[in-house]
Amino acid sequence: MVNIGKKVANFSLPATGDKQLSLKDFKGTNLVIYFYPKDNTPGCTLEGQNFRDLYQEFKQTGTEILGVSRDSVKTHENFKAKQEFPFDLISDVDENLCKQFDVIHEKNMYGRKVMGVVRSTFLIDGAGILQREWRKVRVKGHVDEVLEAVKSL
Repeated sequence: MVNIGKKVANFSLPATGDKQLSLKDFKGTNLVIYFYPKDNTPGCTLEGQNFRDLYQEFKQTGTEILGVSRDSVKTHENFKAKQEFPFDLISDVDENLCKQFDVIHEKNMYGRKVMGVVRSTFLIDGAGILQREWRKVRVKGHVDEVLEAVKSL
């Protein structure tokens, strides 16, 4: 489990671009990790597009972005290409990273209770310390709020 002000445990998972990404790969760089339920769904697409559209501003602050869902790398590759995301998407099919960040919770889908990813974003500084977290995210205005938090580091 992650806690604000504490070091985040390293992880290593497959990602787009035929990569295996680890937290240690981003040492010295701020990192925004956003968890989303599913590729190619309206809210998830809009959230990714918002991060894409402000990506250069994040880069100017020394910050990298990673999107995470339980979709396969193949699905991620298609989603990334279609939306022209300049950042990588991590495939967490075994839910290891989702569990580390405690983003799998019971949700109500069309009257049925299911376990799913709750849209959440985390800001980790260059030393690997969790600085901020946003849980149960509403997409509208969220990326702007994250960018402001990054600028205040």
